[in-house]
Amino acid sequence: MSTFQVHYFASASSYTGKNTESLPAPLPLSKLFDTLEANLGDEYVDMEADGSGSGNEGIMIQNGDEVAVIPPVSSG
Repeated sequence: MSTFQVHYFASASSYTGKNTESLPAPLPLSKLFDTLEANLGDEYVDMEADGSGSGNEGIMIQNGDEVAVIPPVSSG
């Protein structure tokens, strides 16, 4: 089975309870946020940051690729 790795950092790791997971590949980049939403729940995924319309159409996440989920951070 072909897979790619998703790495969760900071609060994403706390929210999911995991640091990494494997998902089936290939997966169109445009479907990544739908897939993460199904796994994480719609409270967490920012659907406006899905990259659609920014030249990413047609990009496929392939076997062996790695994706990092890094939540926004703020400092005071």
